[in-house]
Order: sequence, then C-alpha cells, then structure tokens
Amino acid sequence: MLPPAPCHRILIVTDAWRPQVNGVVRTMSTVVEELRAMGHVVDVIGPDRFRTFPCPTYPDIRLALLPRRRLVRLTEAFDPDALHIVTEGPLGLAARSWAKRNGFAFTTSFHTRFAEYIKARTRLPVRPIYAWMRRFHGAGKGTMVATQSLREELTARGFGNIRAWTRGVDLDLFKPYPRTEFQHLPGPIFVYIGRIAVEKNIGAFLDLDLPGSKVVVGGGPQLVSLQRDYPDVTFTGPRYGEALARAYAGADVFVFPSLTDTFGLVILEALACGTPVAAFPVTGPKDVLTDAHGRIGAVNMDLRLAALDALGADRAACLMHAERYSWRACAESFLSHLVPINRPR
Repeated sequence: MLPPAPCHRILIVTDAWRPQVNGVVRTMSTVVEELRAMGHVVDVIGPDRFRTFPCPTYPDIRLALLPRRRLVRLTEAFDPDALHIVTEGPLGLAARSWAKRNGFAFTTSFHTRFAEYIKARTRLPVRPIYAWMRRFHGAGKGTMVATQSLREELTARGFGNIRAWTRGVDLDLFKPYPRTEFQHLPGPIFVYIGRIAVEKNIGAFLDLDLPGSKVVVGGGPQLVSLQRDYPDVTFTGPRYGEALARAYAGADVFVFPSLTDTFGLVILEALACGTPVAAFPVTGPKDVLTDAHGRIGAVNMDLRLAALDALGADRAACLMHAERYSWRACAESFLSHLVPINRPR
C-alpha cells in the first residue's frame, strides 16, 4: 500500500487504451480521471504513443510494436511512485520486464479472459495460457480482480495475492431517460449492447425464441456476419454518450449472453438506466445481479427463461442497485492496492 501523501505519481501501462472502446478502456480512463481529481499525478502509457500493428484476428485493436526502449525512456522520465500494469500485451510485458530487471515493485489487474478468447478463435487449450498468465501476474505484488467469483476461480487456478477491486457507473449519464428509443418496434424490446465479437456469444441471444423485437447496439468484427445471418434483428451500429444511454433505457430487458467477461460494465449501465438484465449465471452477472434488494433481472442457464423472467423485474430497484457503484469508490479502492515502486532516490 502506498504511504499516505497528498499526491502520488502513478504510472499506468496498458495495451488497451483510446481510441479502443471496451470495458477495460472505460474502467481505466474513468479511474485515471478520478485519481487526477483527487490530486494525484497520473501518466498512462498506451499504444497511442508507439508504432502499432493490428491484433491478430481483431484488427480494430492496435498493439505497440517493439515498445521496450521507448517505454523505458517514458517510464524513467516520469519517475513514478507506483506502477500498475493493466494488460498482458506487448506494453504490459515490456513494463513487467523492466520492473523485474530493476527489482521494482508493481501491481497488475486481471480484466480479460485471454485464454477463453484465444480458444474461441483458435481452439487452443486454455490450460497452458492460464499457466503463462499466472506467471505474468505472479511477478507483481498483487492482482486486482472485479468480482468474488473471479477471485475464487483464479485462486483455484493457482493465482496468488488477489485483491478485490469492483467497478463503477456514471450515474449522471446513465439514468432512466424517457423510454422512447424503440417505440417504432413491436414490444417487448430485448437489447444487446457492447462489442460485436465472437467471444461475446451474441448468437446465443439472437437464436432465442422471444416475443417482440431484438436490437443489437455496437460495432465489431462480427457485425457484418450477424447482420447477414439475422435479417430480422435491428442493428443500430455503435452509439455513444446520451444516445447510448437512451438505447439502454428504451429496452425492456438487456440481454447479456457472454460467458467469458470478468465483470460486464454494461450490466451496471443497463441497471442505472432502469433496465433489468438477463444473463447466464457466470462471473459478472451472478456477482452483480444476485446481490440486490428487489428483482433487477434474472440469471439462468436457459437464457430464454432468464429473458422472459426479467420482464417482471422492478425498474426502480435496478436504479437503486446501480447507485451502490461509484467511480470514486472504485478509484479509492484501486489506490489502496497500489504499492511503492521502491526506486532508489
């Protein structure tokens, strides 16, 4: 833990950063804003500061090309009190290597099930990938995770020194807007919002026999193929800001079909807009949706039953539950888990 101080110099190294749009980027960019508002000096080293190449199988994501020398120069110029490594990509590997070589302490966080994502694309087994990830995170002084169920899973896989770090939601943006967004479609409205990629398991939602209409909001590598395969589904493309929040609020149920997310920020965003959530009982949904006062959705291995059950949820209870998650509390928790880098002065 960092010693008490009015201001710390915090360096965050991440392969997931703007202009990417995903839960990791939203989490880290918001936490950075909160830390700066608290008076800390924060620098982020992301792919935007390097030459990049497209991520294999996901060209929308750009990865830093041979970043070690420039990363070391940027890091030493910033002279951080604490180092946090967000991802296991080229930048994360370079930062980890620099810290280990110099005997500097750092923390990490586990955001993405890369083993499952790689298996979904290549059919490679997850065990050796988890073994590699265990070594990656094991070199740090603590690994932050978003949910208790993920903590238990990683502990069972041999990860150690795991620290709880939940998430937040912007309640000024995501709120119960007038439900006018999809009035032209037959109801009830079942919506998926998020990246449109194979690991999100969106077909499990689109294949459901449900009344009313299905809507998909977002972009990604699977968008064109899903539009072709599901002509009766409304695809809006990506939305941002208030337009995104109104899409949540205009739905009767937000369906979250992912089996591999580590939290699912979109769950909190939907709830903050008063929209109940239907999901499989997996890490993320089962942590957020089953810890509530009142019916805010449903989890079931039969996703159709969960979606239909969620129609009877209490929209006021959804908002009340989302109000328990603040980004300031998330940032304070993050700060509490950081460790001094122990650089000689």
